[in-house]
Amino acid sequence: MKKLIFTTAGLVLAASTVFAQDVVRMGTEGAYPPWNFINDSGEVDGFERELGDELCARAELTCEWVTNDWDSIIPNLTSGNYDTIIAGMSITDERDEVIDFTQAYTPPDPSFYAALSDDVDLEGGVIAAQTGTIQAAFVAESGATLVEFATPDETVAAVRNGEADAVLADSSFIEGAVAADSDLMVVGDPVALGGGVGMGLRESDTELKATFDAAIQSMKDDGSLNALIEKWEVSSTW
Repeated sequence: MKKLIFTTAGLVLAASTVFAQDVVRMGTEGAYPPWNFINDSGEVDGFERELGDELCARAELTCEWVTNDWDSIIPNLTSGNYDTIIAGMSITDERDEVIDFTQAYTPPDPSFYAALSDDVDLEGGVIAAQTGTIQAAFVAESGATLVEFATPDETVAAVRNGEADAVLADSSFIEGAVAADSDLMVVGDPVALGGGVGMGLRESDTELKATFDAAIQSMKDDGSLNALIEKWEVSSTW
C-alpha cells in the first residue's frame, strides 16, 4: 500500500507540471445539493467543491470555479468555457462519446422516486426528471410519461403542484428533498443507473485527465475520499 501511495503521488506531481502555471476552470451546476450548491455567501459549496479543491491542491493546480446550467454543461465544456465538469455527472457510454471522464470518484448509487403518496403509478404515470440526466433517459424508456425540467428543484416542485406524479433523481438529492418536505416520501424500488460519478474533460486534455485520475486515486488510497463521501452523505463508500 505504501508503494502504491508513493507511486500515485509521483504521478500527480509529474502530470501537474504541464498545468502548474495555468488556471484550471472547474465547471459545476451549483444547484444539486449536497453535491454542489451556492451557499449564503454566494460561493460554490458542497461535496464537489471540497473534493475539487482537494484534488487541485494535491495536483498543485491553480483552480477557479465556474457555474453553468445543466442543460448546456457539456457543450460549454467542449467549446472551452471551462476545463472540467465536476457536477454529479454519472459516467455513461453516451456521454463518453462526446467527452472523456476521469475514474469515478463515487461508486454507482441507486436513484429514488419521490411522490406525495405511496400509491402512484410509476410505470404508467407522469414522472419528472432533470433534462439530460440518466434518470430522464430511464423514464423515457420505461413506459411512463416523462416531463423534463432544467433544474432539480423544478422537478420536485412539479410533484408538489401536481404536474407530475413522482420525481426520479439521485438518492442523495431525493433524501434531502424528502427531509425538507414532510409531504414528500420515497416510493417504489430503487433504480440502479450509471457507472459512478466522475469528472468530465475534453477528449483532447489527456494530460489533465491523468493528473486528476492520479489525484483521485491518491484520495482513495489514503481513505480521505471515503471520509469526504461520508461527511456529505452523497453515496456509498469505496
